[in-house]
Amino acid sequence: MNIYVDFDDCLCETARHFSELVEKMFGKKVPYEGMKYFNLQKSFSLDDDQYEKMMIEGHTPEVLLSYEETPGAVETINGWIDSGAEVSIITGRPAGAYEASRRWLDEHGLERAKLYCLNKYGRENFVKNSEFSLELEDYYKMHFDVAVEDSPAAFKFFDHLPELKVMVIDRPWNHDTELPGDNYTRCFDWDTIRKNCAKCN
Repeated sequence: MNIYVDFDDCLCETARHFSELVEKMFGKKVPYEGMKYFNLQKSFSLDDDQYEKMMIEGHTPEVLLSYEETPGAVETINGWIDSGAEVSIITGRPAGAYEASRRWLDEHGLERAKLYCLNKYGRENFVKNSEFSLELEDYYKMHFDVAVEDSPAAFKFFDHLPELKVMVIDRPWNHDTELPGDNYTRCFDWDTIRKNCAKCN
């Protein structure tokens, strides 16, 4: 079984940290539960300059390494790998965040999971021809049986896999999202993800 797992807000609590970061940087108080949009600029009502500063700060190695694990994620993923599954962490983080992201995985016991930075947004600083960078044309050649994702904006990247079972981890910004099909399942924690994934074998 090949399994796709998104990084931010699936493996770790990125949005909770950004809620604290924005209050610290700009004095804006938007609690995690009030983050109604996947677009952080919109959720926090930031202008372009503030958004850029927040994203730069949020992707420094020190900050990336400080994110807390989403409870149950590591245990579940290692269980999958122990059972013979191949797990790929597919993140839209910029390629410059790769080393800190890889270190986070290793420090949290996920040394055996592969990590790829997928160029979802056409970033100019994306590192081409590396072992960890994926252009969309490379990604679309990959096959997955199960995906774990939180972002409605990422659902379009699954259209080429009609048999894919997508586990949507419940977050404030997707509460009101209508899931695209019967192959999408809303999951409120990693225990539910694990149980639903077991049914896919």
